[in-house]
Amino acid sequence: MPRRHAPSPPRCPAWAGLTPQQILARYRPGHSDPLQVLEVLLTLFNSQHTAREKIVSHKTRYERASFLRRFFRDLKRKAGFATVPDPRGLRQKHLQAMITVWQQERLAPATVQTYLSFLRGLASWIGKHGLVRSPAAYGMEAPDYQRHENALRDHSWSAQGVGAQEVIEQIWAFDRYVGAALGLILAFGLRRKESVLCRPYAHVQDHGASGRCLRVTGKGGRVRWLPVDSPQRQAALDAARQVVDRTDAPLGDPAHDLRHNLRRFDYVLQRFGLTRAERGVTAHGLRHQVLIAHYEALSGEPAPVRGGDGKDSEARRAVAELAGHARPRASGAYLGGADAKRGETPSAPPRPLTSPRTP
Repeated sequence: MPRRHAPSPPRCPAWAGLTPQQILARYRPGHSDPLQVLEVLLTLFNSQHTAREKIVSHKTRYERASFLRRFFRDLKRKAGFATVPDPRGLRQKHLQAMITVWQQERLAPATVQTYLSFLRGLASWIGKHGLVRSPAAYGMEAPDYQRHENALRDHSWSAQGVGAQEVIEQIWAFDRYVGAALGLILAFGLRRKESVLCRPYAHVQDHGASGRCLRVTGKGGRVRWLPVDSPQRQAALDAARQVVDRTDAPLGDPAHDLRHNLRRFDYVLQRFGLTRAERGVTAHGLRHQVLIAHYEALSGEPAPVRGGDGKDSEARRAVAELAGHARPRASGAYLGGADAKRGETPSAPPRPLTSPRTP
């Protein structure tokens, strides 16, 4: 089935035939409610990706709109401005004031980066490209905004003493859809959403010299082919096939949409104590476990988060490919960092995406 984007929100009938510039010209700065202008901007542009010609997800639209509404209200409530400014009049003083607020509130680095990204999107909508500068330009120190790209500890279930297979069997008895999805994560290292969207019949196809593979579409629409080359992977697919009611059906409960199935997935894991607060693990930690095991099987050495030095650049590249990342260095988010002096070896051929050895 071809990939379909969510439709853009409908425009007001009075806007028919007008360009965005003509529509915005109807709302004169200083005479129109700034928050109303923001809603117009969101209606016109919020469905669009800020850097690519594509439609963004409902989740991104919701989070971006929620942040921007809160940002302009907080300029008055928290940053001390007498009035809420028109979004088209956004200036450096507004950005600096809110960044000072975020520093005082000690927001997480990832949150600061996300907020600045949302503001860059707004700046592009109003034709002020380059308005939002780097965090350092606003006096922020690196720890205030730099994400830790490399894992600092072992997030796997096994590291927390959680037996994956045993727990998955228990969950299967409670909810076979979630149990089957976890089985696919354990076998293939999928993301949560990838496992719920997996079509265990239709997505298994021949892929040239690799033979029978599971076709997985990940973030950014990137497709990867994971060979069905082990009894564990075949067993996970067989179990998932017991759950679906049609050969073209995805793994989630057919009575509900994707959003509901993802919420159900999270609820079931929480019910079984599979949270960071209760047992120190999450569904993503199971993916960490598979990717760490894959590195160790290829390199013959522990991953950095388990005391190794991470010097095998080919194994790190293979982990990134198995995970569905375009950049080899993304493997550090699961394995931990290697010595930067070693670097990557671009000319080295990638290793096949064979089955990981799961602890």
